[in-house]
Amino acid sequence: MDLMPPRPILYRPLLERALREDLGRAGDLTTDAIIPTDRVVRAVIDARPPGTIAGLRIATEAFTVLDPDVTIEYLLEDGTGVEAGTDLAVVHGSARSVLAAERTVLNLLGHMCGVATATAAIAARIAGTGAVVADTRKTTPGMRALEKYAVRCGGGANHRFGLDDAVLIKDNHLAVAGSVTQAVQRVRSRVGHMIKIEVEVDDLDQLAEALDAGVEAVLLDNMSPSQLREAVELVDGRATTNASGGITPDNAREMAETGVDLLSIGWITHSAPNFDVGLDF
Repeated sequence: MDLMPPRPILYRPLLERALREDLGRAGDLTTDAIIPTDRVVRAVIDARPPGTIAGLRIATEAFTVLDPDVTIEYLLEDGTGVEAGTDLAVVHGSARSVLAAERTVLNLLGHMCGVATATAAIAARIAGTGAVVADTRKTTPGMRALEKYAVRCGGGANHRFGLDDAVLIKDNHLAVAGSVTQAVQRVRSRVGHMIKIEVEVDDLDQLAEALDAGVEAVLLDNMSPSQLREAVELVDGRATTNASGGITPDNAREMAETGVDLLSIGWITHSAPNFDVGLDF
């Protein structure tokens, strides 16, 4: 399956900034004092707990950003579910270079695997319902492309990437516009025919108005399972239904069984537990 990894231009600057942040003005004082310049090592990156891998090639590119002579042998691909102790990659190269980039690599890889693992756990809980896990814009500044890629690695789908790729009319927009109808009309007069419009609704009256306005998707905000069932019945296939708010591992399946198309979950990116990965010579 093609997970569509982001192009290097989207994450290379992040790797460079992270390396500069760690090396500072004087470089790796500890390593440079202890390790001879000609020492070459073989290092293994492994997964400490079970989980889902994401960002392996992206994170380890930090080694080659710092030292193009470092080589990496990948033992599996992103999106793979692994058991505890699974080897992920073997790194060959200058001991100084490997040690200098180690923390940058493990920080990024651990975070991306954490996002993928959290996403995969929800996807497993709702399997067979027809619903899909989706992310939000609640991402770490500067890391959105990587976190959203990690969601795909975990079996989830991406909602908006930013403010410029789709329209989402939320409660504060409606407060200013005055009504769902007025907000949708104003948007349609400004955006091109390729742009989809989604409206956040709090109740069935707002939902009916949004459907009458011809929106392509509705965000069903903080609705109970019974309300979601009513909403799905009212929509009757006329728009994509997206449940959002208060979705946890414990209630995800109940939410999914209401018939909604998507479960939008912000915490899979902004609060996913870090995944423990290690590097050993």
